[in-house]
Amino acid sequence: MADINALVDQLSALTVLEAAELSKALEEKWGVSAAAAVAVAGPAAGAPAAAAAEEQTEFDVILTGDGGKKINVIKEVRAITGLGLTEAKALVEGAPKAVKEGVNKDEAEKVKKQLEEAGATVELK
Repeated sequence: MADINALVDQLSALTVLEAAELSKALEEKWGVSAAAAVAVAGPAAGAPAAAAAEEQTEFDVILTGDGGKKINVIKEVRAITGLGLTEAKALVEGAPKAVKEGVNKDEAEKVKKQLEEAGATVELK
């Protein structure tokens, strides 16, 4: 059996892009989807969907474009996420992509403002 603690340490060292690639690979290998699990868990939680939409406390900051200022946007993405140059470049070139996920409204607005000042187009979900 695998050493669980070593596996946890290895997974903790992954970058955001590596974690996303791992998630996709596992979904393909096992034939499951994280979205399906959320859809199944959602109704079981007992909270109506309308109430959840009204009380949104977590936001995703989605980069939708670089606005023709790719270098500035890459620099800002690196500063916000701590990604390396290659990962940040891949994120910007692969837009629309999530820069930050599950953050509170204040942090989401702050990140959105930073990216827009660098020339990017951003939306909050």
